[in-house]
Amino acid sequence: MPENSKNIMGQITIPYEIIKEGEYELNNLPAIKDKTTSSLSKDISKTLEIIMAGGLFSKASDIHIEPEEESSKIRIRLDGILHDVITLNRDTSRRLVSRIKLLSKVKLNVEDRPQDGRFTVILPFREKKLEIEIRMSALPSEYGETVVMRILDPRKLIVLEDLGLRKDLFAVFKKEIEKPNGMVIVTGPTGSGKTTTLYAFLKTINKPGVKVITIEDPVEYHLEGISQTEVNPERGYDFANGLRAIVRQDPDVILVGEVRDLETAQIGMQAALTGHLVFSTLHTNDAPGAIARLIALGEKSATIAPSINMIIAQRLIRKVCPHCVKIEKADSSLIEELRKGLETVKEDVFSFPTSVEVPKSVGCKHCSFTGYSGRLGIFEAFLLDEEMEEHLYTSPSITETRKKAIEKGMTTMRQDGLIKVLEKKTTMEEIERVT
Repeated sequence: MPENSKNIMGQITIPYEIIKEGEYELNNLPAIKDKTTSSLSKDISKTLEIIMAGGLFSKASDIHIEPEEESSKIRIRLDGILHDVITLNRDTSRRLVSRIKLLSKVKLNVEDRPQDGRFTVILPFREKKLEIEIRMSALPSEYGETVVMRILDPRKLIVLEDLGLRKDLFAVFKKEIEKPNGMVIVTGPTGSGKTTTLYAFLKTINKPGVKVITIEDPVEYHLEGISQTEVNPERGYDFANGLRAIVRQDPDVILVGEVRDLETAQIGMQAALTGHLVFSTLHTNDAPGAIARLIALGEKSATIAPSINMIIAQRLIRKVCPHCVKIEKADSSLIEELRKGLETVKEDVFSFPTSVEVPKSVGCKHCSFTGYSGRLGIFEAFLLDEEMEEHLYTSPSITETRKKAIEKGMTTMRQDGLIKVLEKKTTMEEIERVT
C-alpha cells in the first residue's frame, strides 16, 4: 500500500482486508503473530497497519517497540500483562519508529530526548467508521528509541454499573457522586483504572442541567456534552492555574486529572467547600494513604475533613475466561485463608458460603491461552463523616486511619478481591499477584 498524503497527516486507515484478517484471528494473539519478519519489512506503512490492527483486535491497551542489540521486540499489553509478539530486524524497526514519529507530528531527527505525540487509527467498518486515538511516547535507550503506543479505544469507556462494584459499594458511590458539593478522590498507581472510574462517574451525572468541566493531562477520551481542557505547562496552564480559571466558569462538576501539589489541592478543596462537586486522583497505595499524602503536600487536617466526601482506592484484576474456566472445590487450607481474610467483613456485605468452590484458569483460543479475559476493579472506600473528621484532628498515622476505616465498615481491596474469588470471577493467584 503506497504512502499517500492521507496517511501522513496524523492518521492511518486500516484496510478492510486487514480488518477481516484481524477478526478472523481474534481468538489468537494479534494478526501479526504469524507474520514473518521478511513479509513485514517490505512496506513499512503496511507493517504499521498490521501491527495496529493486531493490537486493536486483541484488545491490547499498549503496543511496545523495544530495541535490543541485534533486533527489536514488539510486545503488547493484554489485561495488564505484557506478551511478546514478534521480533523485527533493526532496519525495519528504525523505519517503523520513523513512520510512527511522522504520524505523531514529532521531530524525526531527535533521538536523544523524550517526545510525546498522537495520531488516529480509523477502522472502516461496514456500518460506520471508528476513530481510535493513539498516544505515542518515544524514549531514548541504549540501542535506539523505545516507543510505547497507548490505545485509547472509546469502546473501553464503561458506565458505573460495569466497574465490578459490590451492591453495597455501588449504592455508596452513586449516592456520593450525586451530591451537589464536596470532593471525591480516587487513588492507585498508574494503570489501576482511575481515569476509567472517573469517566464512569461523569457519564452517570452528565445531564442537560449539569455543567461539567475537566482539566486533564492529557485528555484521554472525549466525552460528549462535557467541556474538557488539557494542561499546557509551557503556556502557564497547569492544574492549579487551570482549576482557578475553571471555577470562574460557573461549573457544577469539576474533574481535576491529578492533585500534584499543594496549590492544586487547596483550590480543589476550596471549590468543594463553595458548592462544587470535585473529582480528582492521587498516587497512593491505599485509601487511608490519601490523607497522609495530602498532609505531606502541606494541607491541614482541618481543611481535608470538611471538604472531602469520599476516598477510593482501586486496582484492576483479570477475570477468568468464561470459555475455559475450571471450577474446583477449595481445599481446607485455602478455605481457612479465605475465611480469615474475610473475618472483618460485615454479613450484610458478604456471607461466607457453606460450600466453597473457586475458579482455576486454564487457557484456550478465546483468551489467547492466558486463562483470563477482560478485567474488573477491586475497591476500598471510606467516607469522611463527623466521626472520621474528629479522628483526623488527632493527626493519626496511616495504620491508625486504616484501622478506624475498617472499624467503620470499610472492606479492603484484598477482601474485595477474595469476595470476587468466591463469586468465581477471578482466581486466588490473580489476587495474590495484584494485592
